[in-house]
Amino acid sequence: MTDKKIKIGIGYDIHRLEIGRKLIIGGVLIPYEKGLLGHSDADVLVHAIIDSLLGALALPDIGTLFPDTDNKYKDADSIELLKEVYGIVNSKGYMISNLDTNIIAQAPKMMTFIPMMKEVLAKTLNLTLENISIKAKTKEHLDSVGEGNAIEAQAIVLLEKM
Repeated sequence: MTDKKIKIGIGYDIHRLEIGRKLIIGGVLIPYEKGLLGHSDADVLVHAIIDSLLGALALPDIGTLFPDTDNKYKDADSIELLKEVYGIVNSKGYMISNLDTNIIAQAPKMMTFIPMMKEVLAKTLNLTLENISIKAKTKEHLDSVGEGNAIEAQAIVLLEKM
């Protein structure tokens, strides 16, 4: 069987908010009293995108590729991890057609930071802004995200053969 001309992948991530951490989402530093807890910079949006890319190619997930047991990835810049994963995607003969994402956070409000996130992702993934969607949602004060204890993200990517 030959490789498909298009492939789709879905990704998801969630991290707990903690005082004393920087809040980085979509490669953008967001001023806030809390940041996301994780082995790397805990960028939930980028982590969801990475998993969507890996999933589209039926490769192991982000935790397998960049394990939290490896000090090499301690406080790692998730944009650099995304670059590495996109290199794998390209080496398999694929490129991103479009990317659709959600950031789910009760606070802080994300809307003003979305244009900067899109710029960072467009540059990192060699995409036009028209092929990147980032939407901000809340949980209407329901569950850990709605209570302001965590932030989550979802991503769907469509890859096409180069």
